[in-house]
Parts: sequence; structure tokens; C-alpha cells
Amino acid sequence: MEKERPRVVEESIWVAEEALKKAPKLEGVPTGVEGLDELFFRARVEGGKVVKEPLGGIPRYAVVNITGVSDTGKSLMAEQFTVKQAERGEPVAFVTVESPAPFVTLGLKERATAMGIDFEKVKDKIILIDAATHATLRENLPNLLATLAYAIKQYKIRHTVIDSVTGLYEAREVMARVVVRQLFNFMKKWYQTALFISQKRSSHEELSAEAAGGFAISHIVDCTFVLAKELVLTQYQSRLFKKPIGDVVRLFRIDGCRLCGHDTRTHFMEITETGLVKIGPPLSSS
Repeated sequence: MEKERPRVVEESIWVAEEALKKAPKLEGVPTGVEGLDELFFRARVEGGKVVKEPLGGIPRYAVVNITGVSDTGKSLMAEQFTVKQAERGEPVAFVTVESPAPFVTLGLKERATAMGIDFEKVKDKIILIDAATHATLRENLPNLLATLAYAIKQYKIRHTVIDSVTGLYEAREVMARVVVRQLFNFMKKWYQTALFISQKRSSHEELSAEAAGGFAISHIVDCTFVLAKELVLTQYQSRLFKKPIGDVVRLFRIDGCRLCGHDTRTHFMEITETGLVKIGPPLSSS
């Protein structure tokens, strides 16, 4: 009996010329985080030389992973991004996996106030999906994606924040790659600019992109932000960070972005008294 030949999926074959026609325009999405938007750029040729041109934010339609241990500013950064998109008139979905929607809304309102934005004028652009309260969403990914797809169509959503993706594979980290891959493909299908918050198990190698579930997320997503904090305990650290012993130093690094150029240095980061994240100068300049 003749062996059956493998099926050729013709629609999976693209000529780059045709694929380029379908590719979205490379443009920046302002994040609402001071000091972050200018860390991304695109290249162009000017006078026969390649020059960098600021992108003005994260690449549109990028799926960005924000990882770090607790109290490093991950959720604050996501909330600032959410409020900023709402201020720009672009609807955003906030999928909350950790805290019920009313409590997240309170945080968003505080972030808006600190940013000088009237929450009353932007609240209709923020759509919350409460997977923290509803286990049928948190523990059943098809249900969550169906709900999110409905919200995207109903409210014309252009951005999605998930805080956190770790909660979607909690106690079954072996499923991390499967879960994140499905989420990533969903965001691409619906042309979403997305932020995935992921949590680290421990403070071991704080500036690495590894999170709960290993490197599954950072290997799949377009871009990873690593947030870290260090307690100054030695004279060496005090001289390095120019901080007194006992202070906490916060650090930020972009761990790769395959859609555009970016600053590869480690930067100081700050969380202000009003709860806003700010990206400071590179560590190398201290």
C-alpha cells in the first residue's frame, strides 16, 4: 500500500513581498510611564547612513511581558498604561486574575488622579473582565478567550492587559507554554497591543526574564520588561547605586524586543509617593 503523503497547507506559505502588504505599520503606543517611551526606536536611512528614530512608545500590536518579584511596580505600570490608552480615546480591556474588578477600578482611579487625568472622563473606555471572581474564566481558557473576544467586538477594544497570566496556570506551571501561546495567538488575531503581567517565584537572578513557568513567556512574547529591586546592604552597593545602606534600589531592563530597536541598558526605576512608576537614567551613567 502506498504511504499517504503529508498534507501541504498552501495558505501557510508566504512570499515576503505579499506578507509585507499585510504587515501593520510600525508605530509607537504611548505607555503613560515617564521615561519609558523614548527607549524604543526604529531605523531609517538618511544620507546613506542608518539613523535611529524614536518610536514614541511600545510597538503597536506588540505582546509585552512584564515580570518581576512582588512590589516591583508591575501592576502599577499596567494601570498607568490602561489609563493612558483610555485618555487617548482607545478602549482597553483589563483582565484581572488576582483581585476582583471593583478593587482594581479603585487602583485605576488612583493612578489616573496621580497622572492628572480625570477618571470620570475615561472610565467608559476601560472594560474589566473579572477572572479573579469567576473561576470559570480563570480555570477555563476557552471561556476566557470567548469572553474577551465578545468584549473586543462589543466595545471596539484595541488594547488588552492581563494581570496576571501566572494566575491562569497557577499550580500547573507545566501548562505555562500552552496557555501563553494561546493568549499570544489570540492577541495577534484580534490586533491587540497587550501587556501580560507575570510573577517570579523568588528573587534569585532578579534581572533575568525567567518567571513562574520558566522562560515560556519570554520565549513567546514580542518583548519583555524585567523589574527588580535590591536592598542596599554593603558599602560596595552603596557606592554603585549612590544610595545609603538600607535603601531599596529599583531597576528596569528591556529583555529584548523583536519588533523594533530598543535601549538594552539597565535603568534605575522609581515608584513615587503617589504610586506612579518612572524610568530613570541608565545604571551605567551612575
